Amino acid sequence: MLLVLASPLSASEETAIALTQWGQPDLEGVWNYSSKVPLQRPKHFGNRQFMTKGETDAEQDQLRLRIGSRGSVRSVDGVEALYNDSIWAENRSDTENVRTSLIVVPASGRLPSVQAGIKHEPGGALDVTGTRPVRFAVGGIGRSGPEDRGVSERCIVGFNNMPQLMPSVYNNNIQIVQHRDYVVILAEMVHDARLIPLNGEPRLSDDIGLWSGDSRGRWEKDTLIIETRNFNGLTQSLAGYGSSRNKILVERLKKVGPRSLSYEYTITDQDTFSEPISVIIPLTKVNAQLYEYACHEGNYGMANMLRAARAKDAAAQEYRVADLFRDRR
Repeated sequence: MLLVLASPLSASEETAIALTQWGQPDLEGVWNYSSKVPLQRPKHFGNRQFMTKGETDAEQDQLRLRIGSRGSVRSVDGVEALYNDSIWAENRSDTENVRTSLIVVPASGRLPSVQAGIKHEPGGALDVTGTRPVRFAVGGIGRSGPEDRGVSERCIVGFNNMPQLMPSVYNNNIQIVQHRDYVVILAEMVHDARLIPLNGEPRLSDDIGLWSGDSRGRWEKDTLIIETRNFNGLTQSLAGYGSSRNKILVERLKKVGPRSLSYEYTITDQDTFSEPISVIIPLTKVNAQLYEYACHEGNYGMANMLRAARAKDAAAQEYRVADLFRDRR
């Protein structure tokens, strides 16, 4: 199935698409995928894929009212000044997107039914004794040692690119670097880089699983298609459901204008969902560079949490020793 963005392009835009020196569409650059469109379609839209002009105008009016209601900026210090999402939130895009949901398949714009026994666990895999937890968003975190903290907190796996893109509050940028035989997609969030062969390189054995899967790419005319398998099963399939173990991800990137990419992906995971899910997210070129995602520089959160856990353990031990002496009396 080929899914096409709604906004038409002029002939000048179509002919302005640059090619690499080996004749492939030039996708290189930094691309932003921020979006205010929800993943799932609000139920009152039914099966309607696009908002009307009146609805988009009303949405803009509400946004202006919210911004105006904030009033004047007051002076704040400390954590409140440095960590307030109303300051750095990036949930708006330079690309007009009047879709009612990012999900376009199923036609309802909503996640399909899940298989029996599948629970919604947005916090990630549960913290089970004897296994290392995996944190997809929040929760599921142990305190015995730094290895028990989730992989996102330890800046091993990111939040909004696993590896399919999913707009979040901030850091919604990727950088694409092209070669005749490879494409590299560098994520800003947690600076993970995907090295994707285009030369028919054999896939990994089925018994090898990776956090971001094993990707292979190919060109079909002017569309870059990336198929990813071999996930390790320690991350979720999509939106807090299931396991990625048998997930198959197919991404499609197509240059639709000098500063516009159509990014589409389909997830097929029969262990989790009753049918495939397709998502469309428009990407806009950013005339800037990506800076280092210094995830833990100056962050004492992990050390302090582990220190508090040690203090709690020590206090419990002192209580047990005191109890023992009381019993002997």
